[in-house]
Amino acid sequence: MADVNTSDLRYAVRLQIGAVLVALIAAGAFISVPVPGSPVPIVLQNMFVVLTGVVLAPSWAALTVVVYLVIGAVGLPVFAGAAGGIAHFAGPTGGFLLGFPFSAALTSWIIRGRDGGRVVADVGVTRQVLAMVAGFVVVYVLGVPWLALTAQLALPQALLAGMVPFLPGDLLKAAVLLVLTRTVPRSLWRTLS
Repeated sequence: MADVNTSDLRYAVRLQIGAVLVALIAAGAFISVPVPGSPVPIVLQNMFVVLTGVVLAPSWAALTVVVYLVIGAVGLPVFAGAAGGIAHFAGPTGGFLLGFPFSAALTSWIIRGRDGGRVVADVGVTRQVLAMVAGFVVVYVLGVPWLALTAQLALPQALLAGMVPFLPGDLLKAAVLLVLTRTVPRSLWRTLS
């Protein structure tokens, strides 16, 4: 029997985890609640994007989310409201979608540090919270100005339509992710990295 190459095995595991995370991000889009006065619905996509950053290294996290975006861009119905197509990137939610890879990468980078060697089980709760909050915030940094531009809103109006109503839900999502990261056994996090 041939020896199993450890790096090949890690690569295969990361591919499988990435595929599961792409599926979760897509599934998060199917839970879409319209917000009165806003073209941006409440979804679970961003929670799974941040989870991608928690689980994978920065480059893998960003690549995983880019794969999700490409799948949506070619027309598969994986965006909010079971929609797909490249036109979504030009619409009011396009900036939020484009912020997703940055969100996953930043979350991962804050957790893993400069050398990328840490996993979420090795860092304290403060760093985990900071990473998750940063992951949610970076989506708004790109999404809100894009919303203002495409919907022809002043920036304060875009903040009210595209960020303020979502903050309580994002805090709840971050709390759920924090509980998840604190309850999963350390050995599993090490296996995933």
